[in-house]
Amino acid sequence: MLDEAREAPEAVGRQLAADTERWRAFGERLRAQPPASLLTIARGSSDHAAHYAAYLVMARLGRLVASMPMSLVTLYQSKIRCEGLASLAFSQSGQSPDLVSPTRYFRDCGALTCAFVNDAASPLAQAAEWLFPLHAGEERSVAATKSFIAQLVAGARLVASWQDDAALAAALEDLPRAMQRAVHTDWSSALQTLSQADRLFVVGRGLGLPVALEAALKFKETCGIQAEAFSGAEIQHGPMALIEEGYPLLVFAPRGPAQAGLVELASTMRKRGARVLLAAPAGVPDATLPLVEAPVEELDPVCAIQSFYPMVEALARLRGNDPDSPRHLKKVTRTS
Repeated sequence: MLDEAREAPEAVGRQLAADTERWRAFGERLRAQPPASLLTIARGSSDHAAHYAAYLVMARLGRLVASMPMSLVTLYQSKIRCEGLASLAFSQSGQSPDLVSPTRYFRDCGALTCAFVNDAASPLAQAAEWLFPLHAGEERSVAATKSFIAQLVAGARLVASWQDDAALAAALEDLPRAMQRAVHTDWSSALQTLSQADRLFVVGRGLGLPVALEAALKFKETCGIQAEAFSGAEIQHGPMALIEEGYPLLVFAPRGPAQAGLVELASTMRKRGARVLLAAPAGVPDATLPLVEAPVEELDPVCAIQSFYPMVEALARLRGNDPDSPRHLKKVTRTS
């Protein structure tokens, strides 16, 4: 897991150097015939990456994106209307039937179908009209790292291609250098706070919420911590009742419109006695975990999760777990 997380900047560089003409053509297709509705199709870490892509599409292009409940097709055989629909499937393995079946159904019904997948020979890759390999290379650890980051980048590349945005495309080209700095950012101060934790809230908002979701999943699968992710707004409703003296929170506060509210939330939680780990860029008051800034703030979540992965891998080992082979889990999960 640690080796693969450290390989992510190189994997992103490979992805950005590949398939240039296909990305250009896809952008032209989207501008010529903009979809009336968009769906994402994904599970697990890939679903968190899909959330990031969806939020970026909604924020920049003003087009609503929904997360597809795959059982509508695989179990209930619902006849989803496909006129003007675009489906975006995200997967590391491309093997799970509940990603392949909806993609094949939508394509057969005339929708625009796209797959961002690491295995370019997988059933999902073959089912979609438009294939964009992640180029992350083989990933042997059960816990996805470099493939998740590659999916985040694919989502940003989707938006850059759709908008024909030279500035975002240039920022993506510079991203691997920022990621390389993020790999070596010291988050070891989190280890003492979390070494004995049995529960945890991970908080983010906006483009930072998908990495909070991903971090919570990694705490569960590699460390055995009952971690739950919440929006910085949502936590102030029911979840707030659980905060008590010593309750641990990890707050992701990268640059952007949500940052001020997240920093204020971290301060409020400290006053209530919570043990708060605030991940924020240099200069943010009371930040305990440094965040490397990406070339543009919309890419900051990529650097944030890049710094998180080595820390959670070390935490798993500190707690006596094997982060490469978590119990009860396997690399490829097939659900229907």
